Amino acid sequence: MKWEGNRESDNVEDRRGDGDGGGYGGGGGLPFGGRSIGLGTVAVALVASYFLGINPLTMLDLLSGGGGQAPVQQQQAPAHKPSPNDQMARFVSTVLADTEDTWGQLFADSGKQYVRPKLVLFSGSTPTACGMGQTATGPFYCPGDQKVYIDLSFYELMKQRFKVSGNFAQAYVIAHEVGHHVQHLLGISDKVDAARRNATEKQANAMSVRLELQADCFAGVWAYHANQARHIIEDGDIEEALNAASAIGDDALQRQARGEVVPDSFTHGTSAQRVAWFKRGITEGKVNACNTFAAQQL
Repeated sequence: MKWEGNRESDNVEDRRGDGDGGGYGGGGGLPFGGRSIGLGTVAVALVASYFLGINPLTMLDLLSGGGGQAPVQQQQAPAHKPSPNDQMARFVSTVLADTEDTWGQLFADSGKQYVRPKLVLFSGSTPTACGMGQTATGPFYCPGDQKVYIDLSFYELMKQRFKVSGNFAQAYVIAHEVGHHVQHLLGISDKVDAARRNATEKQANAMSVRLELQADCFAGVWAYHANQARHIIEDGDIEEALNAASAIGDDALQRQARGEVVPDSFTHGTSAQRVAWFKRGITEGKVNACNTFAAQQL
């Protein structure tokens, strides 16, 4: 992916070192940076939210069948910018800027105004408007403060656990979370959340799958327009993103975790579905091509 020399966003907060230093906690798992990656049933489900997912607090609520509780607001240190010598921070800042340019233009073309989200870099834990964010729940978007949260060590987990690497695959993670921000701005996620509250667990899961697949498609739409405008895609980049989408399908994660697949519990879609909707977005480049809620066949 060609990114160096492109504009970097100013909408990045660096909170690394402000948390409690916690990591991928939980019993057992793979060693990771001196810490332990818990990969039990709940942890693997969280990796699904982790990797291009809905608010992980909502995911936990769905898993537990709970009704949700109001988040407790936490005090936080003043936000500051990442070091200009931090290569990975510069990369994600550039990707965020690229999504800002793409969605800003697409919204303007439809007579709307795009509100740019913040990207928060953290380690361990950090307060959010959706509750306390944790490294173990991975990258997520919080509509309450319109911020995307990511612990950059997640990219190492991508390599170690899912055998997924490459900066375009890493950009895809951010583009998917920004896709959830777009859903929030368009009022889609609010409608889905309202419908999900009155649904059975099976119905709620099915709605979550459509929301996630749409965010995958929106990530593809970003890639299409970013490449048209700035020629960012290099040979092998699309394959990287497709490998990432395939690696974190619900069927792949469940098979890895428990050796069997339970379709009614899917919340993100199968590997094939995630690949298909990202491909639709990057091929057609149109927001209206991503209406997963009207699709009879996902």
